[in-house]
Amino acid sequence: MQLQQLSAGRGALTAVRMGEGRDLVLLHSLLADRFAFDPVLPKLAAKHRVTLFNLPGFHGSQPAMLALMDAYLAVIEDGFDEFGIAKDSVLIGNGFGGTVALAFALAHPERISKLVVSDAAAGFPREGREAFAVMAEKVADGGLGSIAEIAAKRVFSPAYLAAHPEKIEERKKVLMGIDPKAFQAACKILQEADLVPMLHHMKVPTLVVCGEFDQATPPALNKQIVDKIPGAKYIELPGCGHCPPLEQPEQFLAAIKEFVGL
Repeated sequence: MQLQQLSAGRGALTAVRMGEGRDLVLLHSLLADRFAFDPVLPKLAAKHRVTLFNLPGFHGSQPAMLALMDAYLAVIEDGFDEFGIAKDSVLIGNGFGGTVALAFALAHPERISKLVVSDAAAGFPREGREAFAVMAEKVADGGLGSIAEIAAKRVFSPAYLAAHPEKIEERKKVLMGIDPKAFQAACKILQEADLVPMLHHMKVPTLVVCGEFDQATPPALNKQIVDKIPGAKYIELPGCGHCPPLEQPEQFLAAIKEFVGL
């Protein structure tokens, strides 16, 4: 199968597509990019038409006009329209993409039929908000390359990173593909995220998957989502960090297989 390049709104949003069948939309993390889904893409695309969005400021997508969640949701909705995403689609978001996916499902439940949230939060405690402020400040002072080590430690479990120290340099290459101001804007959105009071209104069936050793959005934050959404299900992946599709692709696919219909 070949990747199809997509563009909406004169390049405001870019994406790639693979496969045929029911629509499945993927939203990546802040410290990763759409390539983090590469290890699971072939199996996802075996029965689905998979569309991987490049979030605003990532790999060709223009930065959002405002550092507001509503601005991101407008871009995502435009993408659904212009890319012809059907209303029985499945939406999967990891990290920041998971928070955006939660907000999108709350705002537009009619646009999707199922939601998978991987290693995300509906809101952050003080230490989490401070971590985003620190990263944004470091990027402002030293560029995105200055947070490569921080990013690697937040994305991968300690054991995995110890076995793969080259992942620090890999994170640096990924980060250099992000618009610095867009990164700072995303950090601001995550600092201000407060979806918890709205979660009980969720109308979309939801599965939450989380790595046991996720240091960016620990299991407690993911379980909070499950506790607040009626009927939501939770699966924890032993030994995994913040990005299961990248670190434990087979385990991630097994976790979502029944829910998504792989």
